[in-house]
Formats: sequence, structure tokens, C-alpha cells
Amino acid sequence: MRRSDLERRVTLAATGSAVTLEMVAQEAGVSPSTVSRILNGTARVRESKVRAVNAAISKLQFMPNPVARSLAGGKSMSVGVVIQTLDSPFYGGALAAIEKGLMRASYSGLFVSGHWRESDERRCIDHLLSRRVEGIILVTSCLPDQEIVHLSRTVPVVLTGRSVVGERIYSVDVDSTQGARLATDYLIGQGHDRIAYIAGPVDHPDAIQRMSGYKASLAAHRIPFSKKLVSVGDYSDAGGHAAMVRLLDAGEKFTAVFAANDQSAYGAMLALYRRGVKVPQDVSVVGFDDLLTSAFTIPPLTTVHRSIDGIGECAAEAMIDLIAGRAPVAKVSSATLAIRESTRPIRA
Repeated sequence: MRRSDLERRVTLAATGSAVTLEMVAQEAGVSPSTVSRILNGTARVRESKVRAVNAAISKLQFMPNPVARSLAGGKSMSVGVVIQTLDSPFYGGALAAIEKGLMRASYSGLFVSGHWRESDERRCIDHLLSRRVEGIILVTSCLPDQEIVHLSRTVPVVLTGRSVVGERIYSVDVDSTQGARLATDYLIGQGHDRIAYIAGPVDHPDAIQRMSGYKASLAAHRIPFSKKLVSVGDYSDAGGHAAMVRLLDAGEKFTAVFAANDQSAYGAMLALYRRGVKVPQDVSVVGFDDLLTSAFTIPPLTTVHRSIDGIGECAAEAMIDLIAGRAPVAKVSSATLAIRESTRPIRA
């Protein structure tokens, strides 16, 4: 590095001065408007000028002000993401993938939590709109379809977990019905016909789909559905534990349990352990989601596998397409079954 370059940077650091767009223009020998056009990609500029500006930016260590750029271009370069609970291991993986996907397109994510309450979701959406986000990703929203359609008239909307039709809405919908049926079919194929079910919240779209898949599988195999074998949880470990305790206390006989998500299955296995019921020797257990930790439970959990990263990546990709006025084409792969040691064929 030449001494003059070093002296310039030391002086700037000592004085607290920021490198400006005008300084870059002077260094590159072009006008400030040319630097602006190159940074924003709003017009074609000769390659020689692009090289000169890039060299000046590198030399001066110029950092463009994202707020100023967004105001000048009429864009905030941000996307709002409404999640139900930020501390969920399932949503954590999806959020990381969403953030990564948005950053690839130079967008930032603003993450807020709806806590499974419509009123909180509405408050979150109002807050995001006040921050001038260019779109909103709703991760498993509780809001009615009509409200989501109305929101899409203001900003593009990407929705996960269910399907809503609208001109500026894209649904990243993983068929939970099919996944639940896959799990129940597997247990029936292992010889089980007394299969308990730990359900999710009764008014939740995912939970409704999974209950439907469970019932459809029983009906297809001519096994009567029994309400006594269903216990409602809340998608948490503690909720799964409480749901299993209720099943055991009711005295209903069952040889297998299908839990609506992996966290519910973790709680159920703990309740079984505390009652001296062995998994899978006495009761087989299947979960749903295939969290990273499910391969390391004791015993390792058989579960419906969904690509958590894939859901987040598709949501981010679809949002960038909607903002750009393109029709999204991102799709999530179908659910599969990750078979591990928490299940086994029933003894004759």
C-alpha cells in the first residue's frame, strides 16, 4: 500500500470522517451520478468506468449507506417475516434458510413472533408495514384466508404451511395430510391397529391436515377411528408429555403412537419412560418434522421427514420473485419417512 493511501485512511479514522460517494467519484474521475448508477445498477455504464469506480471503492474502503440507497430507489431492501415462536427448533432452521436466501438477493429480513395468536400477528404485520418492508413471509399463519388476501393487495405475501389463492400470494405448502397418512400407514404395516394420536392445536391448519391424514389411513385399512385414542397437545415437548399422561391415565390400550410433531413425540416418550413403558418393545412411536435432534433421542425417533431448510429456501426465493414481478416456481419436495429405532413390528 502506498504511503498516501495509508495516510488517507488513518486520517479518516482519526477524524471520524466517512468516505462519501463524492470522494469515490473524485478518486475514479467520474461524476457522483455515475457512481450512483453503478451501485444501483440502474443504467448501463462503460466497463472502464465500472473498473475505475470499483477500484476507488476498494481503495477508499467505501461502504454504501443502505438506508440512503433505499430512499433514493424507493425501496427498503427488507422483507418482514412473521414466525409463530422464535425459540422453536423447527422454525429456527427455517428462519436461518430464509435469512440466507434473502441475503443472496441483498435483502434483509425483519423477524417478529406471532405467538399463535391472530391479534399478535396483526400487530406484527402493522409494525412491519410501518417499516416499509417490500414483502411479508408468513410462516404458518393463524390469520383467516380473507385477511391474507387483503394483505397481498399492499405487499406480496409468501405463506408456508397452507394454501391461499391470491394474485400476489405464493403458498409454500407441504402436504401434511400426505405425511400423516404416510406415518400411520407405516405403523399399520408393522401390524399395529391400536394407534394413539397426539394431535396439535385443534384450530391450527397443520394440525387439521395431520388429523385428516391419520383418519384417512385408518379408514383405508378399515380400522375404526376412536376419539379415546386421541389426545390434544400444543406442539411442545411439555404438551406431548401431558397428552401422553392423559392417554395412559385413561387406561386405553394401544401399541403405537403417532405424534403430530417431533417435540410432542419427545414429551410422549418421556411420559412412557416414567411409567415403565418401553419404546419400542411395548409401544412404537412416530413423530413428524425430522428435527436434527430426532436422530439422537433414545431410542432414535422414526419420523416424517420434511426439508426444513428447503421450506425456508423456497419461501425466500418465492418472495424475491414476487418483488421482482416474476411468477415463483420454487417447490418443496414431498414428505418421506425416516425410519429409526423407535418403531418395530408388533409381536403376534
